[in-house]
Amino acid sequence: MSRLCEGRVAIVTGAGRGIGREHALSLAAAGAKVVVNDLGGNVDGSGGDLSPAEQVVQEIKAMGGEAVSNGDSVASWEGAQRLINTAIETFGDLHVLVNNAGILRDRVLVNMTEEEWDAVIAVHLKGTFAPARWAAAYWREQSKAGKPTDGRIINTTSVSGIYGNPGQTNYGAAKAGIAAFSNIAALELSRYGVTVNCVAPVALTRMTEGLGPAPETDEEREMRSPRWIAPIVTWLASTESAGVTGRVFEASGQVLAVAEGWVRGPKHAPIEDPTQLGPVVEELLAQARKNSGMDGVPGGWPQPR
Repeated sequence: MSRLCEGRVAIVTGAGRGIGREHALSLAAAGAKVVVNDLGGNVDGSGGDLSPAEQVVQEIKAMGGEAVSNGDSVASWEGAQRLINTAIETFGDLHVLVNNAGILRDRVLVNMTEEEWDAVIAVHLKGTFAPARWAAAYWREQSKAGKPTDGRIINTTSVSGIYGNPGQTNYGAAKAGIAAFSNIAALELSRYGVTVNCVAPVALTRMTEGLGPAPETDEEREMRSPRWIAPIVTWLASTESAGVTGRVFEASGQVLAVAEGWVRGPKHAPIEDPTQLGPVVEELLAQARKNSGMDGVPGGWPQPR
């Protein structure tokens, strides 16, 4: 691999295993110095073990790269600040933040508990906001001091969030929120030379191995490998991507695509009398594209039963 990220300093959250591990290894292979953040918890967020992050650090060092581990919780305000400071204090700067950490607490809405909702929202949504906020503050200060900035925030959304998947109202709401967060942050941070983008990965990991049918062949398993997500993240982390911001990229072993955001569809003049709305709404819906399914294709969304 060419040294696409030579000299850049990157943080990857949730980098001890799966997709995050592939991000960290790919960035290091491209020349970046990497902070490997991971609590080392279970899929549901319980427990903790720094050894997965340490193992990734050792892999990076074995290939001649530079890396350090960090075990702070991204959902903690103070922990997120320590995470950003780890990069700056260890490597002298920060150029890239990849928000990848996540957990699952899947449950249909009528059975979901408050704790299951709060835990997922905290890790995914606050765990994106808090590190991004401290990174943005650092880049703002650099910009105000007249220093050149070329920052990157790369967030992780999901097809479950942007298209919808039953049993994941908590996860999907968080992931849809991350996509909206990224769009708005891209508008706010452009003045400081910072881009903000999103990646919606599809891969077989600890978090997804129990969702849907298991791969039956080596070819299917390879197509669902998390390694397919790292190339677009590595490119977005590089200086080459300076003109790209506010975008969501789908990435898997089957496709690399740009997911288009909400757009205004068919329209009608306002109607004051609600009794007159029925035929108008019916006509608008007949003209509008159907909601997309998990494959991103309009019309694939499950119809109400």
